[in-house]
Amino acid sequence: MDTPLWSPSEERIAQANLTAFREAANARFGLRLDDYDALYNWSIAEKERFWRFLWEWAGLTGDLGSVDLLDGDKMPGARWFPEANLSYAENLLAGAPDDNAVIFWGEDKVKYRWSGAELKATVSRLQQALKAKGVGKGDRVAAIMPNMPETLAAMIATTSLGAVWSSCSPDFGIQGITDRFGQIEPKVVFAPDAYWYNGKSHDVRAKVAEVLKELPTVVATVIIPYVDKAPDLSMIPGAVGFHDFMAPHPAAEPTFERVAFDHPLFILYSSGTTGKPKCIVHGTGGTILQHVKEHRLHCDLKPGDRLFYFTTCGWMMWNWLVTGLASGTTLVLYDGSPFAPTGNILFDYADTERITLFGTSAKFIQSLEKSGLEPMKTHSLASVRTLTSTGSPLMPENFEFVYRAIKQDIHLASISGGTDIMSCFVLGNPISPVWKGEIQTRGLGMAVEAFDDNGHAVRGEKGELVCTRPFPSMPIGFWADPDGSKYRSAYFDRFPNVWVHGDFIEQTEHGGWVIYGRSDAVLNPGGVRIGTAEIYRQVEQLPEIMEAVCIGQEWDGDVRVVLFVVLREGLKLDEALAGTIRKRIKDNCSPRHVPAKIVQVTDIPRTRSGKITELAVRDAVHGRPIKNTEALSNPQALDEFRERTELSGA
Repeated sequence: MDTPLWSPSEERIAQANLTAFREAANARFGLRLDDYDALYNWSIAEKERFWRFLWEWAGLTGDLGSVDLLDGDKMPGARWFPEANLSYAENLLAGAPDDNAVIFWGEDKVKYRWSGAELKATVSRLQQALKAKGVGKGDRVAAIMPNMPETLAAMIATTSLGAVWSSCSPDFGIQGITDRFGQIEPKVVFAPDAYWYNGKSHDVRAKVAEVLKELPTVVATVIIPYVDKAPDLSMIPGAVGFHDFMAPHPAAEPTFERVAFDHPLFILYSSGTTGKPKCIVHGTGGTILQHVKEHRLHCDLKPGDRLFYFTTCGWMMWNWLVTGLASGTTLVLYDGSPFAPTGNILFDYADTERITLFGTSAKFIQSLEKSGLEPMKTHSLASVRTLTSTGSPLMPENFEFVYRAIKQDIHLASISGGTDIMSCFVLGNPISPVWKGEIQTRGLGMAVEAFDDNGHAVRGEKGELVCTRPFPSMPIGFWADPDGSKYRSAYFDRFPNVWVHGDFIEQTEHGGWVIYGRSDAVLNPGGVRIGTAEIYRQVEQLPEIMEAVCIGQEWDGDVRVVLFVVLREGLKLDEALAGTIRKRIKDNCSPRHVPAKIVQVTDIPRTRSGKITELAVRDAVHGRPIKNTEALSNPQALDEFRERTELSGA
């Protein structure tokens, strides 16, 4: 394809934050950085200067000290800004808009908004209440919460004290919650009485009571009224209502405990499908610096813009979203089903509240296309400048769907990084064209390469996504990993002094990037490496197929490709459809991509952030135990993959 799907106008390029930042760097350091590539190369070659200048240019609050980087040749071991003192919470509230700081829709059931003054008052009262319960620097506060303003206020209050925040969504099961929070021993827990999903309320009070039995360190449980304005809390021993918790404490100006750059801020969790989730600890300075870079430079967010991301509090995109306050944006929060009640609610939201950045997942875009909805015909979306997609690779045809059925003049940014780094390795570039099927660029300051098996950088061929130099949002480490051995083995064992992320990736002739799936799920029939996303791209274009999952089955001393498909309601897999699937894959990929077996299922297991769990399916097919089904939103789906007679013969 010789023509990009979208190119920014000259006016848009001239007004972009990225252009202003490049020109400011040129003026400050006497440089001649003429384009994005030159800016990127400078950000890698002069990484210490780049990150400090970003802090100053963004006008962030705090003192970075005089030292930029210690042990900068060590991964892990590099320490950014070791003399710094700063507060994440202070930077968020400093940027919060005065009028609409937070807007919230809980499906079509609950709608309200907070001004900057209301947000700060609530933070202040929660801060005092937490302090009265003994919460201080380094203590953990956990939340089993919907994505709502009270969650945001509780997080800001927690981090303002130098305490550490960790959250999950209220649809998690008891085991899933205790597997996470049981490891970090929280002092306070926030939870709702219930939550809305797909028009129905789901009471969580009994679940919270059971969870608390496994969390002996908790001294206060705070229940936010969401579905019921005055819920009965008698079933939760020692629970206190949100307003009663704050009642003794009048609103005042919030105070801030400034901490070191690498002081723990957030604890996030790996998916945990192979055992208890790993507790990934992220630092204060690295989180805010990385998010501000991505918001302002890569997403071109400006003060007064409105930032929306469809996410739960159990996904790192929630943490990414809420940092948007530091850039002066209004946070537009949503909780519930993205298709309740008619499939249009998120686009209704975008028009009603004039959303600037509309963030979602590849799965949502795929589902939208399969459903036949075309927002371009039903909604204005005039305010939406940027649409971001993450969670899994966005297929080339989904790129075309966005421009055909959602909006023509829009910056579509497929982005990819993860919980591990609280940010992105590859993402959007608002001053460059969008090419079909390609992530536009490497993030500034992120020394990303594709490595072959020998540790050599390659271009135009598939390789392992690596980062060859330290960056500020590398985790501090894992919780309860005192010697760092688990942390090192997770990312640094394969190539010394190089971060190995676990994605199968390729750099294109345009300088963009294509992700083919997780490298640990790469298929290897006959010794040829095949990314699962290559197969999904073909089969999910067929109208009969709703979604699919592909694995490698150990068979006869080799690996054979097995494809599981979910068909449209009422359809059954027959030889004709199987033949159509195989022909499409063969014609558009290669004979080696063609599955040896195609099997119909009714559901595909996913993590709670919506990602297909290829490894769990592979273990189920091979009769191996799945150690932590609580990490899945639909663990019952695995039953369809066990002991399939279709897979027991040639």
